[in-house]
Amino acid sequence: MVRLDGKRVLVLGLARQGSALAHFLVREGAEVTISDLKDAAALAAPLAELAGLPIRYVLGKHPKNLLQGTDLLCLSGGVPLEAPIVVEARRRSIPLSNDAQLFLERCPAPVVGITGSAGKTTTTALAGAMCREAGYTTWVGGNIGNPLIANLEQIGPDDRVVMELSSFQLEIMTVSPHVAAVLNITPNHLDRHKTMENYIAAKRNIIAHQGAEDYAVLGFDDASTRALALDTPAHPLFFSVGVEVDEGAYKTNGELALRLGGRHTVICPVKEVRLRGRHNLLNIAAAAAVCGVSGVPVEAMRRAIQGFSGVAHRLEWIRRWRGSEWYDDSIATAPERVVAALRSFEEPIVLLAGGRDKDLPWEDFAAEAVTRVRHLITFGEAGEMIARVVKQRRNGGQAGKLESITRVATMEEAVESAAQVARAGDVVLLSPGGTSFDAFHDFAERGERFKELVTNLEG
Repeated sequence: MVRLDGKRVLVLGLARQGSALAHFLVREGAEVTISDLKDAAALAAPLAELAGLPIRYVLGKHPKNLLQGTDLLCLSGGVPLEAPIVVEARRRSIPLSNDAQLFLERCPAPVVGITGSAGKTTTTALAGAMCREAGYTTWVGGNIGNPLIANLEQIGPDDRVVMELSSFQLEIMTVSPHVAAVLNITPNHLDRHKTMENYIAAKRNIIAHQGAEDYAVLGFDDASTRALALDTPAHPLFFSVGVEVDEGAYKTNGELALRLGGRHTVICPVKEVRLRGRHNLLNIAAAAAVCGVSGVPVEAMRRAIQGFSGVAHRLEWIRRWRGSEWYDDSIATAPERVVAALRSFEEPIVLLAGGRDKDLPWEDFAAEAVTRVRHLITFGEAGEMIARVVKQRRNGGQAGKLESITRVATMEEAVESAAQVARAGDVVLLSPGGTSFDAFHDFAERGERFKELVTNLEG
């Protein structure tokens, strides 16, 4: 662990992570410079939060001369490794870090780290709830929304920390948590990582630096994830809803169960789970596995599962309107996640899909949409492409339930169109498959706008 007092640290990106990191670095005695491609007007809120701190700002650009004399370069999640200033820093052998790396190097409590292409936030939130039910003072954060480095001074050695980690954070990290989970690996963020090999390598980093005393919890039902057991010296555990794993958590005979040290223990009947879908059973099994090796009793897991109704914008029920049920799954920013959402319902579906594509394959989505969706409404930048791929699949002769496809420009028009075609007994589902950045700041803002529109439907 590198001492920071007196070090010259350059932070790229003044977002939530950058602000929390700046506070921490100043407390540690570092000489801090923050650079962001946005100007001062666009950064008014974070600049006001940091007012009075001894920080130098360079805004509107990332000039390479900032690297002169820099001891450490810290990247916010939105800054790619291909940025010219980062490329130059690596050429000069300037160390890279981020808020997650600095936190893990200094955290006095055991840390559970969770990553995956889908399900990270639900699994992280539920694992945190399980730890709290067990009576631990529990800190939940990371990519889920709260940069944990802001809480570092308050965390004690007997606490529990549950941390969501994204591929953007992991790709530069050289330290792994005591308990690390990889839920699944499916195509995602290829606009950033370019290839699946790069994306998998970033995810692998969460277990790559573990030791023999650590635990790697892996999704058994996903071949890419299961294979990672060969890439870590840590003790491997698995979770599954298809097979009884030798060590870990699984579904069997209508029950969720845990096996540790060869002992099989029933956690709860599946019928007590409030979340919809096979993917959520996998998330629950993953949370049980990571908590099982973290000292959480099965009774606490059961209480947490029984009381857990999910996280906002993740198959979140909004309202019943004229006999149709409306759900917000704005978190679905990849086609694979939409497929999982569609498989959570038996009812006829009116699907709202669109946003901005991340250079991902849509063929499996199209096959599922033709089979399960009654009416497809596409919107945003990717709307035309999504409609075209689904039409090609339907015109190719695949039999299914799809009656019609409507192309609109905006979320407002999509909700209006859905209200016109929805019938009693339908599920109306916002599960976009693309990012929100064509029209919204993030998926949460998109989901909140959808909920507002749906709540305001008359009748």
